Amino acid sequence: MKKFRLSILSTSLLLLALVLVGCGNNNAENKKSINWMTSASLESLDPSKAVDVNSDQILFNAFRGLVTPDGGNKVKLAVAKDYKVSKDGKTYTFDLKKTSWSNGRALTAKDFEYAIKRSANPKTASQMAYYMANIRNYNEIKNSKKPLSSLGVKALNNYKLQIQLSKPQADFINILTLPIFYPQLKSAVDKYGSAYGTMSNKIVYNGPFKVTKWTGSNDTWNLTKNRYYYDNAQTKLNNIKYSVIKDPSTALNEYQSGKLDQTLLSGKQQYNNYKDNKDFHLRKTFTVKYLSLNQMKIPEFSNIKIRKALSLIINRNQLIHDILGDGSVVSRGMVPDTLAYHNGKDFNDYAGVTDDTSTNVNKAKQLWKAGMKELGKKSINASIMSSNDGTNKNVAEFLQSEMEKLPGMKISLELLPSNVATPRSLKSQYQISISGWDPSISDPISPLNTKYSTNPINTSKWKNNEYDKLVDRSNDQDALNPAKRWDDLVNAQKILLNDQAIIPLYQIGQPELIKSNIHDVRYLGNGPVWDFAKAYVK
Repeated sequence: MKKFRLSILSTSLLLLALVLVGCGNNNAENKKSINWMTSASLESLDPSKAVDVNSDQILFNAFRGLVTPDGGNKVKLAVAKDYKVSKDGKTYTFDLKKTSWSNGRALTAKDFEYAIKRSANPKTASQMAYYMANIRNYNEIKNSKKPLSSLGVKALNNYKLQIQLSKPQADFINILTLPIFYPQLKSAVDKYGSAYGTMSNKIVYNGPFKVTKWTGSNDTWNLTKNRYYYDNAQTKLNNIKYSVIKDPSTALNEYQSGKLDQTLLSGKQQYNNYKDNKDFHLRKTFTVKYLSLNQMKIPEFSNIKIRKALSLIINRNQLIHDILGDGSVVSRGMVPDTLAYHNGKDFNDYAGVTDDTSTNVNKAKQLWKAGMKELGKKSINASIMSSNDGTNKNVAEFLQSEMEKLPGMKISLELLPSNVATPRSLKSQYQISISGWDPSISDPISPLNTKYSTNPINTSKWKNNEYDKLVDRSNDQDALNPAKRWDDLVNAQKILLNDQAIIPLYQIGQPELIKSNIHDVRYLGNGPVWDFAKAYVK
């Protein structure tokens, strides 16, 4: 009997030990998985065709290019182990690490050559291919005047890639961080054909993670650790489960119930309720919101005093605190804060013009009176066009009330669905538009170039010859002189602000909650947004 009881006791202890070991394994596994949310569906995993921020974010974690973003306007080496640039700034030569695809095949320079040429091929219809405009022969290929084989991209051997430009381009190394420059495996493209990149199992990867469980239409997918990633030892997470949750209240409930490890906050109420929470984080996104004044539709806007009066009358502090209340900040220019630095200082520390991004009611009314006298006008009627979602609607109504403080200014509102407002804005079919720009690369030229006189994105048709000259100079004779190029861009923004080419409003803030036991998730601001390569749960 004693032996029997001992056997029972031993069995019980063994079972208890197994349970404890099992619990330990579950805890260990829990420390290698996190649950993340996004507010937008995944559109494509094809690096040549992805255009939205959400797809960029997933692609960034599933691929690695020659170089990768490193915060601000810096990059760091990725698949490239080093590179050199010719004295004339037109030839880039990259030496590659020996890395592999997620199927175990060796990744070579030929995969980069193939991918870049595929993105440049007019038949691919890449909407991002314009970033290749300065690669030798791209424009001729685009216009069917030269064959695709003549593109200035060539694998010199298995681990050496050469890219030739038609002229020096100072921001070219930053542009190489974009998905259209990621490597692609030709055999996979050939195998999957039109289905390539439309599902997670119809493509191969070379980044820290593989995308799994995405069928092309579902709103959940996983980032699963890629054992063939060249820096695999640094990747601590085994799995990141993504869920698309478009309603902020639903996402917050999921977070509070433990189903999410992170959630985006929206609006003043959520911001105020959680701004003192230990899990709270506030990021500056790279999106700057501003007013475009269409001088073609409202000739009175060609008067600089009128433009400045419309800017100065707006109480931006009231806008960001009372109307938005979500951590957004007053914008200091066309270029967002934290996008680029020089000698440790933010671009806007050099290029900000306080008088053109601030509020002064008395000066606004003085300028308005003088401008109206010059025009021989007693009143101006104009409409503000905006998308009709809650935030933009509230902002538009606030701007209407502010601008109508100017004697004789009458503002109406055109609140439209975003899929209607955006095309109309691009066609200059507005009088005043609440506009925004989120640069794809971390270089001031990206937002500043949108106001170049002949740029199609310059929908307000503002033109300043000196501004154009500075942008041209930064791209041409000063392209190889970083200090002079920086000064060109600084002076260009000063001209844009002094001439009130836009009326800066605010830089969007993104409040969110992230569980305090999650560490080293890098926030990059634009493009990839999140880098999970070295994230871990403690």
